[in-house]
Amino acid sequence: MTVTQYELSHLDALEAESVHILREVAATAERPVLLFSGGKDSVVMLALATKAFWPARLPFSVMHIDTGHNFPEVIAFRDRTVGELGVSLVVARVQDDIYAGRAVEDTGPGATRNRLQTITLLRAIGEHRFDAVFGGARRDEEKSRAKERVFSFRDEHGQWDPRRQRPELWQLYNGRHRRGEHFRVFPLSNWTELDIWQYIAAENIALPSIYYAHRRSVVSRDGMLLATGEFVEPLPGDRPFEALVRFRTVGDATCTGCVESTAADAPAVVAEIAATRTTERGATRGDDRISDSGMEDRKKEGYF
Repeated sequence: MTVTQYELSHLDALEAESVHILREVAATAERPVLLFSGGKDSVVMLALATKAFWPARLPFSVMHIDTGHNFPEVIAFRDRTVGELGVSLVVARVQDDIYAGRAVEDTGPGATRNRLQTITLLRAIGEHRFDAVFGGARRDEEKSRAKERVFSFRDEHGQWDPRRQRPELWQLYNGRHRRGEHFRVFPLSNWTELDIWQYIAAENIALPSIYYAHRRSVVSRDGMLLATGEFVEPLPGDRPFEALVRFRTVGDATCTGCVESTAADAPAVVAEIAATRTTERGATRGDDRISDSGMEDRKKEGYF
C-alpha cells in the first residue's frame, strides 16, 4: 500500500489559518464586522472571507473609517467591490465627529486626520454594537503590532492593554467578553507583505490601480514622496516633480507616501518586495514617525 504524503504550501497554510479564524469569529461573535478600506490587506482579508463562507454570502457587514482625505481610485474600488459582492457597507466618517465637536482637526503643514480615526472607530463600534472587528494588521508591519494576539481584547473604552491579552495556544482562541467589551481580530497576523503580494498574484486578486506603477506629481518631504493634489499642496520651498511611482500601503492621503517603481503587475511587485528590507509602514507612513512608541500609544487609545 502506497501512502501519499500531503503537505500544504506556505500560502495554503496561511490561507487555512485565516479561514479558520474568520469562521471561528462568525460562529462565536454576535455582531462581527470586517474593516474594509480598499487597501491591499483589507482586500485580501475580504477575499479570504468570501472564500471561507462560499457559496453563502458573508455573514457580516464591512466597515470603512473614512477620514475624508482619500485617494479617489481607492474609494471607487471600494464601492465597486462591495457592489459586486453584494455586501453591506458601513461608512463611519471622521468629518461627522469634527462637525459634532467630538474631534478637533489639526491645522497647518503636515496636519493629518489619521489619529482622529480612533474617535470615529470607537463611536461606530458602540453605535452598531459590534463585538468583533476584523482588521488587516500584520505582525511584520510595526513593532507594537508584533505584540498583538490574533484575538486582541479591548476593554469597555475600546482601549488595548498589552498586559491583559490572553494566551493563544494551539490556535485556540478565547473570545469571551462582557457587554461593552470587544475584540479586534487579525486573520492576517502571521502574513508578511511578501506573502500578501504572492497571494494576490496567485489568486489574481484585483487592487486599486495606485498599487502599480504610474506617473504622478510628487514632492519630497521627510524622506518620503507625497502625491500632490487636493490634500497635499506644495509648501514654500517644495519642488514638485513627476515620477513613476506606486503605493505600498494606502491610508490618509496627507501622510501616505509612495515609492519610485516600475512594477506594473503583481509578479513584478513580488520581485520588488523580495529585495526590500524596509516594511511598507516604515517606508511610506508619516503618521508612524511621530515617536518611537507612536503606534503603541495610539493602539492603547483604541486605534486599529
